[in-house]
Amino acid sequence: MKNTINHTTHIITHTLKPITTDALSIETLSLLKTNGSLYPEAVCPTIDQKTAVKIYHTMQFIRLLDDRMQACQRQGRISFYMQCLGEEAAVTGSAAGLHQQDMIFAQYREQAALHYRGFTLQQFMNQLFSNQLDLGKGRQMPVHYGSADLNYMTISSPLATQIPQASGYAYGQRLRKDPYCTLCYFGEGAASEGDFHAGLNMAAVHQAPVIFFCRNNGYAISTPTYEQFIGDGIASRGIGYGIDTLRVDGNDVLAVYAATQYARNHAMTQHKPFLIEAINYRSAAHSTSDDPIGYRTKEEEKKFSTNNAFYRYETFLIQKNWIDLKEEIERTEQIKQDILTDVKRAEKIEKPIIDQMIEDVYDKPTTQLFNQLDDLKKHIQHYPELYSHVH
Repeated sequence: MKNTINHTTHIITHTLKPITTDALSIETLSLLKTNGSLYPEAVCPTIDQKTAVKIYHTMQFIRLLDDRMQACQRQGRISFYMQCLGEEAAVTGSAAGLHQQDMIFAQYREQAALHYRGFTLQQFMNQLFSNQLDLGKGRQMPVHYGSADLNYMTISSPLATQIPQASGYAYGQRLRKDPYCTLCYFGEGAASEGDFHAGLNMAAVHQAPVIFFCRNNGYAISTPTYEQFIGDGIASRGIGYGIDTLRVDGNDVLAVYAATQYARNHAMTQHKPFLIEAINYRSAAHSTSDDPIGYRTKEEEKKFSTNNAFYRYETFLIQKNWIDLKEEIERTEQIKQDILTDVKRAEKIEKPIIDQMIEDVYDKPTTQLFNQLDDLKKHIQHYPELYSHVH
């Protein structure tokens, strides 16, 4: 018999039958083999050559940008950096599966999604060097990007705060009857924060058109997944909140692209949230402040490096005659040169003037803000040798 309570259908039984951890088996969607060919039973998503190559060029650019800016941090030219290495397929493929007007709430390793939408090399550099041309006016540490024009919410350092924010934004889209949805990126470590649970429950209850995209990359900084949780990854949690869910091979850009398109269609037509868990391996360190040698072995890193998402997808494109490898090698060298040139340009641009610190907080700066700014200027004048770069 069935008994309906609070809109939830309960199947009544008279036999003690607990649900065990073996009762649910979540499959992982994978379309591309590691050699770049499709599995025989796989259905390739509809994708044109222009989009496919744009995805490839985005991954290509981000890998080169990450490599150069990691070196810049080690040289002391910027203070901090975080690489997307190992997760570029999951991020780029999901960005490509969205509409340009869909809102993105990022965590801090999704620069590929931003570049796919049109964020330029110059804009990346201006933010990383916090100069006068930085859209954030130099107020954020490096890699905390944001762009209103590209519908990419400014990144915030505190972990998982973007999850309930994305739910609220998507609920607003539903109330306005916008033809767009929201995608929210986070790592499996962020899923241990309370904001994750609040955000998913809110979206489920209010039927917000938000796609929760978890990059399960194996580590929350130095904590491996087996020390974070016992359950079946993050996908099982979506089901627990009544959210339709899909797990995907995060190193398979076509599978991610197809999953995101499906999730977007679900969010827009069913007016419900959707959860995607992308299984990845974080090839780089957590950040330039981290040394993974202390918690994982070279053997482990080598094992996962054989499943290289970039070359896997590159082989697929070559087999379809959609790219010419010789031309791409030349393009790679040109991008390297462009990055080096723009590093030199961006680091020479002056920093924002100090008076801008109190702008954009309120419509008009308050007396309290002016007083705080005056106190700061007095402090700087008292220790000029420490603030030679401030103007």
